[in-house]
Amino acid sequence: MAEILEAPESAETPNPASTPEVLRMTLRSRQLWIVIGFTVLVASIAELIGKVVIPAGVADIVILPMVWGLIMSGIISSQKWKPLGLDIQAVANTMMTVMVLVLLAHLSFTIGPNIMVLAKAGPALMLQEIGHLLGTLVLALPLAVLLRMGPATVGATFSIDREGSFAMVSEKYGTDSPQYRGVLSMYAFGTLFGAVTVGIIASVSSSLKIFDPLALAMGSGVGSGSMMAAATGAVAAAHPEVAKEVTAMAATSNLITTVLGVYVGMWVALPLADRLYKALTRRKAQKDTTSGVRMTSLDVPKVAVPTWLTLASISVIGIVVAVINTRSFSMNFVWCYVILSVLVGFSILVSKLTHGRVSAMLLTVTLGALITTPISPIADFVVDTTQTVPFLAVCTLVLTIAGLSLGKDIPALKAIGWKIIPVGIVAIASSYIFSVVVAEFALGMWG
Repeated sequence: MAEILEAPESAETPNPASTPEVLRMTLRSRQLWIVIGFTVLVASIAELIGKVVIPAGVADIVILPMVWGLIMSGIISSQKWKPLGLDIQAVANTMMTVMVLVLLAHLSFTIGPNIMVLAKAGPALMLQEIGHLLGTLVLALPLAVLLRMGPATVGATFSIDREGSFAMVSEKYGTDSPQYRGVLSMYAFGTLFGAVTVGIIASVSSSLKIFDPLALAMGSGVGSGSMMAAATGAVAAAHPEVAKEVTAMAATSNLITTVLGVYVGMWVALPLADRLYKALTRRKAQKDTTSGVRMTSLDVPKVAVPTWLTLASISVIGIVVAVINTRSFSMNFVWCYVILSVLVGFSILVSKLTHGRVSAMLLTVTLGALITTPISPIADFVVDTTQTVPFLAVCTLVLTIAGLSLGKDIPALKAIGWKIIPVGIVAIASSYIFSVVVAEFALGMWG
C-alpha cells in the first residue's frame, strides 16, 4: 500500500505544479476500514446516548445525537495521543462529499409530496422567504467581515446553515475550504443555541405588540424544526387566542422555507453572499484567518474513493445507525439506502459526463422532488420507504464522518472561535426579524 512520507524540514517547498500522488481506495484499503469502523462505533454510541435536553428559560438547549457524533469523532480525529493519520482524515473528507448528497437526497423526498403547499400558499407566506434571505446577508455578513472571519464569512452567513447548506458549499468550494468550515461552525452553533436565540427574539418581538401574530408565526419558519418550535411556542404563549392559527402558519412557513431554501440557497443566497463578501473586502483583501497552519501538498494526501464503494459503505453504516435509532430492523432500511444510492450515483455520473456543467447537487434535489410528486407512479413507494429511516439519523451519520476529518482543521476552527457567537446570534435574529417584517407588510397588502 502506498505511503505518504513527511518531507524533512530541510526539504524545499514542493513545486505546486507537480502532480501529487493519489491514494486510491479499494475494499482492501486499511484507511477506508478505519473510517467505516470509527463511523459505525461513534454514530452508534451517539444514537444510544440520544437527545439531551438542558432547560434554558424561554427555550431549551437540545443536544442531539448528531452533535454527540461530531464531538466524539472530532476528538478521535484530533486528540494528541494517537490522532488519525492525515490519509485517514482525507478518506473521511472524500466520503463526506458524497454523504452530503445522500443527506440532500433524503431531504428532497419531502419536497414532492408537499409541492401543492407552494401552489396554495398566499403571497405573504411566499414573500417571507425574502426576509430569511436578506436578514443574514444584510447584517450577519458585514459583521463577520468586520470581525475578519475571512472567506469563512460566506459559508457562515449565506443562510442560517441547516442541513442542505453542507451540500451547497461543499460542491461549490470543497470540503477543505474556509467556506465549508464557516458552514460547519454556524451549523454547530445553530444546533446548540439556535432554539434559545430565536425563542428569546420571538418572545421579545411578541411582547412589543407591534407585529401581527400571524406575521410572527411566518417568521418562525426558519427551516429548522427546533428553532420553529421555540419561536412558535413563544408567539403562541403571547397570543393564546390564535395559538392554533400560529402553529399552523409556522409549520407551513417552515415547510416552504425547507422546500424553497435549497433552490434559493444554490441560485441566489450563496452567489450573492460571495459577491457581497468580495465587494466588502475588495479594497483590502482579507486573509483566510481560518487556515491556521498552511498545509503543503504533502500534508494532506490526495485520495480517490470510487463512488460505488463510498455509497456502499455509507449504506451499510446508515442501516446500522437506523436500527439503533429506531430500536428495530426493517427491510425498508435497506431499500431506502438503495434508492438514495441510485439517485446520488446517477447524479454524480451525469455530472461527470457533462464535466460539471450539470450540478450533481441540483440534479439530486430536482430528481428527488420529481419522483415524489403526486403525479409520479412511484411516489408512494419512495416516500413510504425512505421515511422509515429518520432524517436525524442520516444527520448523525453526516456529522460523524465530518468529525473524523476535523483533526487537520482544528487550527482553522480555533481561528473562527468566539467570532461565530455574535455572528450566529445576528444571523438567526436577523433572519427571523426580516422575515416577520416582510410578512407584516405582505399581510397588510393582501391580508
